[in-house]
Amino acid sequence: MSGVNDIRSTFLDYFKKNGHEIVPSSPLVPRNDPTLMFTNAGMVQFKNVFTGLEQRLYKTASTAQKCVRAGGKHNDLDNVGYTARHHTFFEMLGNFSFGDYFKERAIELAWNLITKEFAIDAKRLLVTVYHTDDEAFNLWKKIAGLPDEKIIRIPTSDNFWAMGDTGPCGPCSEIFYDHGDHIWGGPPGSPEEDGDRFIEIWNLVFMQYEQVMKDERIDLPRPSIDTGMGLERVAAVLQGKHDNYDIDLFRALIEASEEVTGVRAEGERRASHRVIADHLRSSAFLIADGVLPSNEGRGYVLRRIMRRAMRHAELLGAREPLIWKLLPALVQEMGRAYPELVRAESLISETLKLEETRFRKTLERGLSLLSDATTTLGKGDMLDGETAFKLYDTYGFPLDLTQDALRAREIGVDISGFTDAMERQKAEARSHWAGSGDKATETIWFELKEKHGASEFLGYDTETAEGVVQALVKDGASVASASAGDKVQIVVNQTPFYGESGGQMGDTGVITSDTAKIEITDTQKRGEGLFVHIGCVVEGSVKAGDAVALTVDHSRRSRLRANHSATHLLHEALREVLGTHVTQKGSLVAPERLRFDVSHPKPMTADELKVVEDMANEIVLQNSPVTTRLMSVDDAIAEGAMALFGEKYGDEVRVVAMGQGVRGGKAGKPYSIELCGGTHVGATGQIGLIRVLGESAVGAGVRRIEAVTGESAREYLAEQDERVKSLATSLKVQPADVLARVEVLMDERRKLERELAEAKRKLAMGGGQGGSADAVRDVAGVKFLGKAISGVDPKDLKGLADDGKASLGSGVVALIGVAEDGKASAVVAVTPDLTGRFSAVDLVRVASAALGGKGGGGRPDMAQAGGPDGAKADEAIEAVAVALAS
Repeated sequence: MSGVNDIRSTFLDYFKKNGHEIVPSSPLVPRNDPTLMFTNAGMVQFKNVFTGLEQRLYKTASTAQKCVRAGGKHNDLDNVGYTARHHTFFEMLGNFSFGDYFKERAIELAWNLITKEFAIDAKRLLVTVYHTDDEAFNLWKKIAGLPDEKIIRIPTSDNFWAMGDTGPCGPCSEIFYDHGDHIWGGPPGSPEEDGDRFIEIWNLVFMQYEQVMKDERIDLPRPSIDTGMGLERVAAVLQGKHDNYDIDLFRALIEASEEVTGVRAEGERRASHRVIADHLRSSAFLIADGVLPSNEGRGYVLRRIMRRAMRHAELLGAREPLIWKLLPALVQEMGRAYPELVRAESLISETLKLEETRFRKTLERGLSLLSDATTTLGKGDMLDGETAFKLYDTYGFPLDLTQDALRAREIGVDISGFTDAMERQKAEARSHWAGSGDKATETIWFELKEKHGASEFLGYDTETAEGVVQALVKDGASVASASAGDKVQIVVNQTPFYGESGGQMGDTGVITSDTAKIEITDTQKRGEGLFVHIGCVVEGSVKAGDAVALTVDHSRRSRLRANHSATHLLHEALREVLGTHVTQKGSLVAPERLRFDVSHPKPMTADELKVVEDMANEIVLQNSPVTTRLMSVDDAIAEGAMALFGEKYGDEVRVVAMGQGVRGGKAGKPYSIELCGGTHVGATGQIGLIRVLGESAVGAGVRRIEAVTGESAREYLAEQDERVKSLATSLKVQPADVLARVEVLMDERRKLERELAEAKRKLAMGGGQGGSADAVRDVAGVKFLGKAISGVDPKDLKGLADDGKASLGSGVVALIGVAEDGKASAVVAVTPDLTGRFSAVDLVRVASAALGGKGGGGRPDMAQAGGPDGAKADEAIEAVAVALAS
């Protein structure tokens, strides 16, 4: 039972049997506390429950919470690997009561778990209480039977917990384990308390007060409990170890590191193996929770952790990427308890490999330059800040890596000089930006980015989060506050809102605070890293510094995700059907539809469109997971990933893959692989259905495809179905028989049209009063048939002219057809025996001129022209007669 996985399970099972709801670990990126960089305690996800802002269906809970302390106030990074209990990533086991039980039950549950379930020797345990907490002191005597000397009163803040300057607070009671007198150190409160003999394994927080003001504290109406037990620490106790790195979990990771490097974890090398094991855990879990390495914010902390591990891999002699090779060992140890590791394994692996590949180039170059720059420096000297900044700015060598590399030689770095050089560079960049033409209008975003840093995008994993307003922009200028009716642009430190890019429209939704409600109508990216929320204050007022809750319009985001993923599937289907020359030339991913333009030289047939639609829907029906990996652009393209038109790609790119091919060259292979920073469905089945509406031309060699998915596709098909039913009712047939009935009606119509046309021809050429005989006359010895005709389609005039020639035997025919809009068409026909004397082309041009037109063309025996003035039809006929006589 002493294995880490068994201890975790036993803890949770114990509290489940005691009526607690087992709540999964929350992500490492806090969704409900924008003041924290990472989740660093079990109570973080319950913060709003403790303060009364949120209600849940349960009153008691238990968790195994993943935590990271490597940035901000809680930063253990530099100690990791050199001490027995410092970690960047750790697990906090806890139980919580939200106004249910209090001190007595909490102490009873803790004592029974430790001494009975875990069977830890009670003689090795002692506890602390806040010096004025007589109730807790007496309860420990009553429940645990501990003597007075093992219940230590502590008068400092170590034993009084507070959420902040105001809010819930209360005394603590810590449980310590005595590792034995062979280890130096004394009990808490003694001069030797910093030693390693007595180790805190569990802290019970009795949340019983509310700090209203600095000097005013009142009782909470519903006192609560928040506890935290370090899994790694209690595992060391249960496994008879004093050092956390000797427990089974770390032994497995360190053994994997030894095997890959071929270096034993002994002597000077022991710390490097420990750093690698610890940092592998934090890196993998952060990536699984959506954090990717970058140069700012959480991504920068992750990059520091990763590169510190990679630096120690280099110290162990590794000359190629190594950390990613240890990932299977971590997944083996922790994947069962945290399935997100399994789901994200490919993303974690690619991210680690890519980062280490790039880092090795940086490291090799940087260490060489650092060696040259410090040749004359010795123990106690300082590297000048200018050189340190040059290494950072020009060669990508981080400051903390410079410090780490020089630590063994006891050489420091002039931090103030480094900072001064950084500020000078920023000032120069600002001056260049201000004078950069059109970009000068974006100066405000550059300044805000420089002041506050990039926005943290959380939207790959969540649609809700809390944040802090960093800036408000109104009418192009920063303002301190905005009130109801104001149209504003809001910058928040972290956001789940997607900023428009890659064809995908920006998110909409709502931002709320205690004093305001802002409806967000769009989100845009500005200043190379800022997510700008565009909207209107509809209630109250908001100011910079306010804590806010951000909620994306879930329905709209879901439709955007479906349409974006469908775009990828259709793109690949088009390449399969039409050929690999097809590449995307632009796109629009909107909530209600999608469209994208592709290179293709000719219109698509209906059959081609059907095959494309069928292939895409085959992948939808697979319901296969949509996976994301981080890779270099070159590696991604080498694996077959498509780079989309209009996207700007950095050194690292997100590669989105979905589906397995079922036909053609893709059969049994990954179906769609594209470079994409947009949001996507979790599995292709969430698209629901893809319906291609059609295709059209938008330019030379470019075709536009339009489609709908999901509910929009269902609505479209429902509308089509309703039309068919209405048509069936009108035709008095069943819907299934509509096509056959329409074909019969079309045949009948074509027959009637032919009969009508024939009747019109006969009528026009004399099938009644004023027949053709009346229109024939002799002009200079030539038979001439001239006639103005209305109600006849212009395309039928040539046929009538042929009929006229046949009736004349020898002669000239001139027919003027007058349309309903008053325009006229003219046809002149000459029998073969007269084409040597008369040209139909010359004669029709005479008719056209009379009708107000120009030109005309055809053959000597048959020509056609037109004119705008059909009222002059008779004049046109006479003009032809005059031309014959001349």
